[in-house]
Amino acid sequence: MNLPLILLLALPLVHMAVLPRLFARAGLTAWHGYVPGLNYWTLLTMLKRPKHWIVPLLFPGPNLLMVSILHVEMGIAFGKRSTAEQWWFGALPWLALPRLVFADGSAFVGPRDWSKVKKGMMREWGEAILWATVVASLIRGYVFEAFTIPTASMEDSMLVGDYLVVSKMSYGPKVPETPLSLPFVHNAIPGTNLNKSYLEWVKIPYSRLPGFGEVDRYDAVVFNFPNGDSIVVDPYLAGHDYHALIRQRAIGFAGGDPVAFEADRERYNAMSRKDWQRTHGIKARPIDKKEHYVKRCVGLPGEDLAIVDRQLMIDGVVVESPPGLQYNYLVRLKREADLRAIRERLGLTDIDIQGKGGGGTYFMALRDDEVQLLEEGGLVADIQPMDVTSRRGTLDMYPNTNKFDFASWDLDNYGPIHLPKAGETIALTPRNVVLYRRVITAYEGHDLRVDGDVVMLDGLPATEYTFQQGYYWLMGDNRHSSADSRYWGFVPEDHVVGRASFTWFSKMNEAQHGESGIRWDRMFKAVK
Repeated sequence: MNLPLILLLALPLVHMAVLPRLFARAGLTAWHGYVPGLNYWTLLTMLKRPKHWIVPLLFPGPNLLMVSILHVEMGIAFGKRSTAEQWWFGALPWLALPRLVFADGSAFVGPRDWSKVKKGMMREWGEAILWATVVASLIRGYVFEAFTIPTASMEDSMLVGDYLVVSKMSYGPKVPETPLSLPFVHNAIPGTNLNKSYLEWVKIPYSRLPGFGEVDRYDAVVFNFPNGDSIVVDPYLAGHDYHALIRQRAIGFAGGDPVAFEADRERYNAMSRKDWQRTHGIKARPIDKKEHYVKRCVGLPGEDLAIVDRQLMIDGVVVESPPGLQYNYLVRLKREADLRAIRERLGLTDIDIQGKGGGGTYFMALRDDEVQLLEEGGLVADIQPMDVTSRRGTLDMYPNTNKFDFASWDLDNYGPIHLPKAGETIALTPRNVVLYRRVITAYEGHDLRVDGDVVMLDGLPATEYTFQQGYYWLMGDNRHSSADSRYWGFVPEDHVVGRASFTWFSKMNEAQHGESGIRWDRMFKAVK
């Protein structure tokens, strides 16, 4: 346990030691200072502050700001009103409060009365900004948060340029695991080389407050990207799959041969990490500071999932697809001039038309109804689904190995794969070790290695493993253009942030869409 965390945990004890004596000086009931909760209620009475101020005190993050404000107010109420003294109480209450009680003996003079004194403009603005920060941090951390769609992985249901409101109450808001953080900034200080906007001096174990429900199939879920536990220090690459970047460069060091890479994976990965560190730098991130992703939940804990010829199967049974799924097609036009008519009729943008091949062919992301319209409308000479079998054997597909049957998996034919649920026990077979190694080590914090035919778990031989939490499977609606669970695997329960509720603003941009403008028809549209 580090010093900052010790100091933070010591604050309630300091309060219980000093508040009874301060209450007695103020003519209030002294024993209230010993009762958690009641002591802060009485403190607000002493300071003549609104009782609703107690609400931010209940939530990690905002409570750090509120406690600092109250410390300063306590000093003021006992005559410590100079700027230096206010900083003293705000920054070092562990020293200032005991000194006020046991050494100073200052009498209670009451909170500053501003009714007869005009506050300066700087103080007015400072107090307004400080209180707004507390309220906004409370709402952003525990109620809802804004989120922007940066990629086309969820087209056609969520579009690049959509600004979403994410409900954290849907599944219960997560308590911040790294509460010492700049307000309104997720993980990096703007305008810097991805410098951290948070301090890891204090870390709170994972916990979640009660919510309205649980993750259900086909919910649009916002989550912390599991493979974002480390990043390459580059604004463009920071949101990418760090482990895929390491693996791709490592395969390059192995002469571009996945088989040679797998034969000496640790050595080539070490070479890759050293090279990325040299050229860009590498940083680690805690769970709640990983990048935010949004995908659709297609598999729930305890289920067996498979994809057969694009069709999702759960526990061996075909399940109905959500509306708006897109796949990539190779479209050959009858005439080049027909491209404009296709764009206008289907409302396609440059994001949907992903490139041009030879012989008048285009790569297009299309829904089933759009494919049918093109076939029946006579605008195309031929339209064929994109062949994705080239992904097989490349180590792109999770669990990113060619061992066992994993080499035959691709985007359209994947699995079967079992999604663990909390408390479930599995046998540690060679196949399961490969499939769940990252879950057991990275997400559940155990040491796992194989010594010959013996599996060693935390240094001891083991034949089975019991999972500590549930795991979800998430995929994008733009199935051929989505970096999702098929590439990087399971989404742990403690990574789930909330549910995408509605689009409050939407705008196209010239660089990605080939045109710009506000999408008025998507304003305040519910996410389905």
